[in-house]
Formats: sequence, structure tokens, C-alpha cells
Amino acid sequence: MEGVAAIAAGNAGAAKAEGAAVMPPPPPVSPPALTPPPAAGEEGPAPLPEVGAPGCSGSRPPELEPERSLGRLRGRFEDYDEELEEDEELEEEEEEEEEELSHFSLRLEGGRPDSEDEEERLINLAELTPYILCSICKGYLIDATTITECLHTFCKSCIVRHFYYSNRCPKCNVVVHQTQPLYNIRLDRQLQDIVYKLVINLEEREKKQMHDFYKERGLEVPKPAVPQSVPSSKGRTKKVLESVFRIPPELDMSLLLEFIGANEGTGHFKPLEKKFVRVSGEATIGHVEKFLRRKMGLDPACQVDIICGDHLLEQYQTLREIRRAIGDAAMQDGLLVLHYGLVVSPLKIT
Repeated sequence: MEGVAAIAAGNAGAAKAEGAAVMPPPPPVSPPALTPPPAAGEEGPAPLPEVGAPGCSGSRPPELEPERSLGRLRGRFEDYDEELEEDEELEEEEEEEEEELSHFSLRLEGGRPDSEDEEERLINLAELTPYILCSICKGYLIDATTITECLHTFCKSCIVRHFYYSNRCPKCNVVVHQTQPLYNIRLDRQLQDIVYKLVINLEEREKKQMHDFYKERGLEVPKPAVPQSVPSSKGRTKKVLESVFRIPPELDMSLLLEFIGANEGTGHFKPLEKKFVRVSGEATIGHVEKFLRRKMGLDPACQVDIICGDHLLEQYQTLREIRRAIGDAAMQDGLLVLHYGLVVSPLKIT
């Protein structure tokens, strides 16, 4: 030991003498401990515990360090796999919850409702009554007929009877047609089907009453009208709803009869209820005069003068001739305007 230290000191002195850099001395190496062999009959020292054995607190040899690092990596991967499994389980639970919510929403929207939902969706018939009643007879709509000008709906028999006295809608007072209001009404079969489905046994009772009515009078029960199929340009058939009433082609002249007054002595007369008339163009002024006398209940001694523009018309003149002779001056909105007045007949004065 003293020899080794002397050599090291001598080397350091030589390095200083030569001006070289001073190097730190190497760490001292402890000599191996010499343990005397155990004597005969004596037990040797206790063996060192194996690496990894319980109670071992010493450092492990370097060759066992890779196994330790691999164990740590395995532990990390196992933890990561467990986290992935937990995430997958959470995702599956979320998907199941979403499916349950979607099924629940479908049941609410289009599926079979629960008893509580069914009670909430029930509507009292009294709330729908104003929409399925006829405002003329105050009863449920029968043969629902809609006015095309204002889309108000009435019973067919009610609205036809109303148009005998007026050409206006009984609900909104709009002019349906100047001369032929029946031309602007249509059967509303869809609304009638709704009424029959809402009111129980209404259709059966109505059919029975109609059958009994025609049977008592010995008449044939009319068959329900079916929309005619009209072929289109592409070969398909289209259903066309026709008017409830057809205007005959011979009634091609529409008249507007305006009252201009009456002289004294003409007596009492009823005012003309409907001043719009549709007749044939071959009708004469004599026919118009007879119509006025019958509708107004005129006395035979009362004379009716009919004027078109500035022309006093004769009884033999036809309406088509008058329209052709006077032209557009005699027309107003497609109507031939005729003014009529009542005077005392000269025969009565004499």
C-alpha cells in the first residue's frame, strides 16, 4: 500500500515538473477482502440472499436491470390496455343510451302511444264542429259543396236553394258569378269523407233517408257521381272534378236587366230578385218582356219598354242581332245590358 502511494506521488511530481496538466488521481481500489476459511466444525457466514428475494435491500447487479425495465413496460402496457377497455365499455354504454333514446323518441312520434300520450292527443268533437257544419242549415255537411271564388263550403241542397235568390256567398257576401253562380261550385269529396269519419253513423243514416225518400216517390235512387278520367299527354289519366251543374251550350247569352223606373198609375209590382239572366241568343225582346211580367207580377195594362243604349227595342228583335248591331257599347263585363221601364199603356188612358 505504501509503495502504490509513493508511485502515484512521484508521477504527480514529474507531471508538475514537465508543465503538463495535472490529472486527478484515480480512485483507490480496495483490495479484495481475504476471509479466512472456516475452521473444521464451524459454520461459515450466512449466504447472501438471492436477487429479488424478500428482505434483500442491496443493489442488483447490472445484468438484471433490463428485466426490471421490461417489467415496468409490461405494467404500463397492461394499464393502457385496461384504460382502453374502460373507454370501450363507456362508448358501448353511451351507444346503448342513444339507441334507447332514439327508440323512445320514435315511440313518441310514430309508435304506439302510452295511455297518457293517448289522452293528450284526444280532441273533443265540439272543437271541430264549426269546420264541419253548414252555416245555412246549421247541420253537418251533406254533399259538401265549395264555392271556388271564396272556398266556403255548404251542403249542396242548401247552396243551390240559396242561389235561387242571390248570386253572393251567404258567408262572405262575395259575388260568385254575375249570371250563373251554380257554375262556380264544386263537390268537396275529401271534406265530406272527413265529416263521415268524424260523425259516427252519419253516412249510413243519410243513405237510408235518401233511399227511403226516393222509394216513397217511386223514383230511382241516383248513383254517386264519379270523377271522369281524362288522358294526359304522357299517357296517364287525370281525374278532373267537373262543375256540379253544366251550362247548356245553347244558353250563350248573358243579360243584365237594369230597372230605370215606373210612371204613376202602373200599380203595384214586385222588384226583380235576380237581374242576371242567361238565355239563348235566339231569344227575342218579346221573351224578355214575358219574363219580366211573370217575375214582377205586372198588370196586363202596364207596358214594358226595353232599351239598349239609346235604342228602343222591338219585340221581334233577337238578342244576338242586338249585340251584333250595337257592338261593344251594349256590353258590360261580357254582359248584354238591357234597361227596362214601366209605363201606363195608352189603351188604359183612352
